[in-house]
Amino acid sequence: WLKSGDKLVLADALAAGVFKQARTEYKRLREVPSEELRDDIDCIHPLKPLKYEFVVPLLEGDHVTEEAGTGFVHTAPGHGADDYNIWLQHTDALKAYGIDTTIPYTVDDAGFFTREAPGFEGKRVLTDKGEKGDANEDVIKALREAGMLVARDRLKHQYPHSWRSKKPIIFRNTPQWFISMDKNDLRKTALHAISETDWFPAQGENRIRAMIEQRPDWCISRQRAWGVPIAIFFSKKDGKILCDEAVFERIAAAFEKDGADAWYSRPAQEFLGPEHKAEDFEQVKDIVDVWFESGSTHGFVLEEREDLRWPADLYLEGSDQHRGWFHSSLLESCGTRGRAPFESVLTHGFALDEQGRKMSKSLGNVVSPQEVTEKMGADILRLWVIGSDYTEDLRIGPEILKQYGETYRRLRNTLRYLLGALDGFADSEKVTPEHMPELERWVLHRLFELDEKIRKNIEQFNFTAMLNELHGFCAVDLSAFYFDIRKDSLYCDRPDSAKRRAARTVMFEVFDHLTSWLAPVLCFTAEEAWQSRLAEGGKGEASVHLRLFRQVPDSWKNEVLAKKWEAVRQIRAVVTGALEVARNEKKIGSSLQAAPVVYISEENAALLEGMNFADVCITSSLRLAKSEPPLGAFTLPEAKGIGVVVENAAGSKCERCWRVLNEVGQNTVHPALCLRCTDVVEHLSHKPHARTAAG
Repeated sequence: WLKSGDKLVLADALAAGVFKQARTEYKRLREVPSEELRDDIDCIHPLKPLKYEFVVPLLEGDHVTEEAGTGFVHTAPGHGADDYNIWLQHTDALKAYGIDTTIPYTVDDAGFFTREAPGFEGKRVLTDKGEKGDANEDVIKALREAGMLVARDRLKHQYPHSWRSKKPIIFRNTPQWFISMDKNDLRKTALHAISETDWFPAQGENRIRAMIEQRPDWCISRQRAWGVPIAIFFSKKDGKILCDEAVFERIAAAFEKDGADAWYSRPAQEFLGPEHKAEDFEQVKDIVDVWFESGSTHGFVLEEREDLRWPADLYLEGSDQHRGWFHSSLLESCGTRGRAPFESVLTHGFALDEQGRKMSKSLGNVVSPQEVTEKMGADILRLWVIGSDYTEDLRIGPEILKQYGETYRRLRNTLRYLLGALDGFADSEKVTPEHMPELERWVLHRLFELDEKIRKNIEQFNFTAMLNELHGFCAVDLSAFYFDIRKDSLYCDRPDSAKRRAARTVMFEVFDHLTSWLAPVLCFTAEEAWQSRLAEGGKGEASVHLRLFRQVPDSWKNEVLAKKWEAVRQIRAVVTGALEVARNEKKIGSSLQAAPVVYISEENAALLEGMNFADVCITSSLRLAKSEPPLGAFTLPEAKGIGVVVENAAGSKCERCWRVLNEVGQNTVHPALCLRCTDVVEHLSHKPHARTAAG
């Protein structure tokens, strides 16, 4: 179709390919600078014979590449995002050419060209089945007849498809309803509201801020056969929305009586009333975007109920909702109420399998909450939730749940131990902190610390840290330390001994606080423990879930004591390590068969002054030596200057407390007991004390 002497302007990199397709030879005449194209060259429309009689300016666009074609593309602003954006960027230039910058609607809802496409009105672009209509061939024919085709070829390229029918679709501009982001400072208000909101995790704020800063006006209308209608009228004459309170009230009354379907089932005149004529107005049949619906829930849920308050304390959903529910709720509330509908927003990841894969039936990796609950109990599933880092995607599977099963077992065993230790405990047995040994006062200080940390973690939605604190307290501070030390006193001291009473008082406080802290997570286990305590005569609310966290007295806080016992525990760790080595070497069977010698500095010895350190180390006796550890003494790198040599305890084993002491056998009535156990046994049997052999 090219004639000898025709001159073409082409992208240099594409020229050879174009002439090859045109099957013609060519000669390169000169280079045309882009500035000349932009400023000095105008085009005519290729379909000028069909009354497309206007000058076509050349517009610059980054979306035009040198991969195929000529280096020039036609611009159809109503049928693609790139073309649409180019049109908006060059509206001033278009107006200078006398071109109406209003983008025409060239294809109707059924896929036919409208009268805005002269010469092709009524021609179909796509059929209902997504197949090519007759318009394509007609356009090609018109170009050929106008002598405007250089070459013709078939190209295979990607094109959008309907997610429902899987058939090809086209882009087309349609009239929609928008909410302006800037006309009434909605964007500015929303950005301020974002800064006034607490975001968990913190990076959520940056994510939604970037979205609001960059987003275009909000298109809220959709064309569907069902949904919540945009119940407005607009003038056929000037397109202005009818703002008449009487009309709005009639619409609201109809909706309240018959639901939103009233908009479609009742005649327009019924809503317009006698003040307006139906033929003068267009009734909008579009529906509102479902995300607009979801964003309005705060108004209907919170403001309509007396038992709730607006704004919400917290919105929480998956991390994808920065673009969804959080986004629409924020904009609607800022537009109508001037602030966000929430004080805080929490986003979480999604549940994946143990390998980090998305769950699907085809992979057979779906973890059913019902099955986990039936097999392991709801509390373990709840423990997994609180123990997982919700700021990332959460993994779940048999091995992971097994690990949480171990964590659960430790927490449950702590409650079981406390219940056993508190059997028969009454208020009359309680001891005030000032009359307690240091060890008990240290536990009270730990309760004070825990209470502060747990409250802070809950306020910050840092549930993983909360669980770590509780688990560490139960496993390390209680089970491996305090319970281990005070087991002897609970089992072997007189019931009315000061040390035993102090221990039981502290254990009461531990149980009271621990059940409350665990109740929101291990709701069934905490309730079971609470009911068991009530059944044994304990006092309190009918259910642990009717309680608030008790305030911990400030008087329990003792930083000096805490620092001291941190050092004491470090010294104890060296003793415990030495005992473990001696046990492995078969020198001792249990720690009560040992009488370790602890080599220690003057400073550390002062820490242990007045303390029964053998009790703390669970040995029958213990000797402090204020000197450097001898060669061969057991040491730990983190405890410099401390060494331990394990010696065997001298004496006989008390059959009741198992301590090895020289005093065993001194009582003729109870020759197999130590003096402490003799006193307890005689007290319990209400018998007079027997004389000792030494007496």
